[in-house]
Parts: sequence; C-alpha cells; structure tokens
Amino acid sequence: MKQRTFVPRKLDVGAFIDSGEVLEGTQAVADLQRLAEGLYPQADLSAVAPVQWRVQGRLVQQRVGKPHRWLDIEVGGTFPWECQRCLHAVDLPVEVARSIRFVDDEAAAAELDADSDDDVLAVSRVFDLLALLEDELIMAQPLVPRHDSCPTDVERHMRSFDPDEPAASGATEESGGKPHPFAALAALKKNQN
Repeated sequence: MKQRTFVPRKLDVGAFIDSGEVLEGTQAVADLQRLAEGLYPQADLSAVAPVQWRVQGRLVQQRVGKPHRWLDIEVGGTFPWECQRCLHAVDLPVEVARSIRFVDDEAAAAELDADSDDDVLAVSRVFDLLALLEDELIMAQPLVPRHDSCPTDVERHMRSFDPDEPAASGATEESGGKPHPFAALAALKKNQN
C-alpha cells in the first residue's frame, strides 16, 4: 500500500492526525511574512537561521464515542527583534510546544473553545499548517524585547516633568540646545490657565 504524502501548506489535517505520522522541517523566516514584519526592520532575514518545526497527530481514546484528535506541535527559532532600550537588534529565542484539539466542524470548535481551556480548531482537508506555526510564533514573541545589557551607550535621563515650571525642570531645552518635545504642550497648558 502506498504511503500517503502530506503537504504542510495543504494538509488534510484529519487524515494526518489519524495516521499518527510525524511531519518536520524548516522554514525560512523571510517566507513567514507576518512574523518577519514584526522583526528588527534592518535585519537581513536571509542570514537568520530557519525556523525548525515538528508536528505529530495523536488520537486519544474515549470511553464512549470517537477518539479525540490532537495535533502536537513544536516550533522555534532565534529571531532579531528590536530592543526597546537601544533600538538595535537583539536576538532572542522563541520556542513553542503545545497541543491543539481538532473537531469535525466550526460549530463544535466554537462551542468547545468557549467551554474549555484547550485550543480547538475544525478539521479541514486543506489546512495551512505553516500559517498555524507562524501564528504560534507571533503569539509567543517577547512582549518587550531587550538586551540584558545593551551593546551601545543609551542616554537615559530620568527627569521630572512639571509643566508649570518648564524652565526649572529643563522642559524647554534638552542638553545640546534642542527644544524638548513636550515644551509646546507645557506652554499650551500654561496659556489655558
């Protein structure tokens, strides 16, 4: 009997889970456009190591009724994010390992998803597995990417801003003679009083 070939971009997810087979591979970061859009803007995506992924279908037998279908996924990589302190690239790893339950239709998926902590999706004969893996990476990205210690000197001025006393707080000028960005707001507020 000929072994079935599963294609990640057009996966018959029900048949794949029922088979219990494993799919694994790599994907260039540049091919994951939504993920790439959130990375460091000047990053050379061709130099970023590809995303590594692995999925396996699993059936969980029930006392009554059909077995539950689960898809176990593992996906990860190291990506260049924009450091929120110094605004330079910071390479941080993202690893995801989770299981998603698949049910027969959208109505059942919506009902179970609302009543359960499990992630539930509907079975599809043309399921984009790589889009799901990309979604998981996007949701797992660091909230505030930053270096432990920034590689560049970052000027950090912690000054209080008192709009009623702009000259005393240095609100009208920053060091270097440039106008402070909030000086106009302070003047506006003072004129309203």
